[in-house]
Formats: sequence, structure tokens, C-alpha cells
Amino acid sequence: MATIPVDKEGAALSLSDFHELFARYYPGICRQLATVLGDAAMAEDLAQETFLRLYSSPPRDMGNIGGWLYRVALNLAYKHLRREENRRRRELRAASDPAAGSNSHRSFHELQEIREVKEILNTLPVRDRLCLILRFSGYSYKEIASVIGVDVKSVGTIVARARLRFRKAYDH
Repeated sequence: MATIPVDKEGAALSLSDFHELFARYYPGICRQLATVLGDAAMAEDLAQETFLRLYSSPPRDMGNIGGWLYRVALNLAYKHLRREENRRRRELRAASDPAAGSNSHRSFHELQEIREVKEILNTLPVRDRLCLILRFSGYSYKEIASVIGVDVKSVGTIVARARLRFRKAYDH
């Protein structure tokens, strides 16, 4: 992957460099966010926010810009999901109508499971969490290796170990 030079003070990207990075990474980031969020429109919004952050304050080291972009995008997705989860909890508390019955009960259990999975993911090391999310979002080992900066031959082992750590935490 070609690096884009940034001076020692971390000067902003040129417009042409930004356009090149946008064209190269935007589709993959949108796809990743759509998979994580389940909402294509929100995925596009967060992908745009990712690139706004790149343009306004690019990282000093542009050597792994793809990994940086995917990490920023995932962090924005996590933040969005936490806000949505908090909103749903508030709505569930407000709608404590007994007539709602089993639908509210089922939604509550689903929300609890989602919360538990997110909490467990957040206890895992960043690399494990990122590997699991990318793998279960449909990314290939090659794409995962590119994002986390390891040899493609190592990805299978990393994913397997991350799954084991997740399973142990989930079963407790």
C-alpha cells in the first residue's frame, strides 16, 4: 500500500490525496458499517463522518491508513449503537404498559443479549474485537490482515483464539 507523505507537524492532506483515499476506502467502510449497524443510510452517514475526521485531522503516520479508517469507522459505529441502545432502554421504561405483553418482554430479552455481547466484545483486546466483528461481517482473511496489520496466514489463528476468549467470557 502506498503511503501518503505527511510532514512532521501532521499537515492536512492535499485534496487529491483525500480523493484518492476516499475512492479507495469508502465502499469497504460503508459495507463494513452497514453490516455492523444493519442500516445502510446510517452506514453512509458514519462513513462520511470517518472521512471528515481524516480530512480535518489525519493521523501522523499514514502507513496504515486503511486500518486507521476502519478503526475510526468502527468506533463511530459503537458510539452510535450505544446511543441507540440507551434510547431503546428509555423507550422500554417509558412503555411499561402491561398490554404490550410478550412483545415488550421479547424485545427486552433481545436487548439484554445484545448488550451482553457488546459488553463481552468490549472486554476483549482491540485486535480480537476487530477480528471478530470483521470476520462475522463477511470480510475475508486477506481484508482482515490488511486492517489489523498482520500476515494473512495468522488471521485464522487470531480469529480462532478471539472466538475462544469470547466464548469463555460469554459462558461465564
